[in-house]
Amino acid sequence: MTQPWHPYNSLPARPTPLSLSHTDQHHLVLTDGTRLLDGIASWWTCIFGYNRPELVQAVQQQAASLSHVMFAGLSHPPAEALAQRLAALLPATPSVFFSDSGSVAVEVALKMARQYWQAMGRPDKKRFMALKNGYHGDTWGAMGVSDPDSLHQQFRDASEQTLFAPAPLYGFTSVDDQDDIIAIEALFKTHHQQLAAIILEPIWQGAGAMNFYRPAFLLAIRQLCDEYHVLLIVDEIATGFGKTGKLFAYQHAPIQPDIICLGKALTGGMMTLAATCTTTSISDAISRHPPYRFMHGPTYMANPLACAAANASLQLLDKIDWQSCVLQWQAEIHSALRPLALLQGVNSVRVLGHIGVIELETPALAAAVQPIALSLGIWLRPFGAWVYLTPAYTMPAKERTTLLSATVLAVTQACGQGLSAIPESI
Repeated sequence: MTQPWHPYNSLPARPTPLSLSHTDQHHLVLTDGTRLLDGIASWWTCIFGYNRPELVQAVQQQAASLSHVMFAGLSHPPAEALAQRLAALLPATPSVFFSDSGSVAVEVALKMARQYWQAMGRPDKKRFMALKNGYHGDTWGAMGVSDPDSLHQQFRDASEQTLFAPAPLYGFTSVDDQDDIIAIEALFKTHHQQLAAIILEPIWQGAGAMNFYRPAFLLAIRQLCDEYHVLLIVDEIATGFGKTGKLFAYQHAPIQPDIICLGKALTGGMMTLAATCTTTSISDAISRHPPYRFMHGPTYMANPLACAAANASLQLLDKIDWQSCVLQWQAEIHSALRPLALLQGVNSVRVLGHIGVIELETPALAAAVQPIALSLGIWLRPFGAWVYLTPAYTMPAKERTTLLSATVLAVTQACGQGLSAIPESI
């Protein structure tokens, strides 16, 4: 029987994926009736859990009147309302271009930066700088600004023209010793005449590092961009909408980006949607110089169903007091996971917002955690040497306790087994 090809896997998939029947608030329910408490909110998207009535109703109501229409030459209220909401949240970057996935939002940002410099009479500014351990997606351009030594080693040629700066000094509260900034400034000084932009994940490097860095690093990069006339693109696809304790992670520092990429939790996990937001100076330059238009147009951009879900999600964020929820998670995750740092086999434990990361000594140890977690009734998906938590903001207290206790037990048991030959999962 033909099977779908699963992400980062062979065909047929190994191990065989679990068969899902439905979701129930914060649980995944398998076809055999097994209930798994979801600790990672479906790759950081379902920040309100599943089947949230406000989101379901928004999509159902929109589907009854307009499910999709091309966005070229046509417009509709859900997209217009969402653009206004995002502009209000990000007033320095009020020009909003919609697309259909986070990777495409990054592609859009890269093209936007290139076309801006063309409009400004600087077509030579067409290279990009990115950070080591950075990850920005799996499409070709997004791979091109992702660390080729991480997930995309088979496609290193995608990044041949990208300058990779040293990763920031890790630790949200680390001492600002400036060594990483000095190395990056040298690259700016040498290459700024060819650089269109630097792209980075603010504060939290996700799939490439699962680590946090200090806000002062962001401020220093902004200052270098201003000094050397290079655009700053922040990839908020994983970090946006509250995950680090700020609505957008770059807001931990007193800066304004030139271009912002949004996705993942934008719709509360209901549907796929992304946005690339930029300044009026960039959108005006592109619009007022040949070819007098931005040269990109995804078929499903500004899909009405997705825009309706995003509008409802942004309303719901305020309703649930997301900041209190995230800070509560931060305190509970830190308290629960901190003792694991003393465990043999654990390299470090780090927490910011609702993100908890346990870095183990080997990928095999991390992979060993998943089957134990399943036996305890929770869904985790370790990758590399990292076991991580990014739970729904709205998970009730009893379920939060269950999730954290089971995670600690699973890691403790995996380290006790000392396994060394389990395949890495992602």
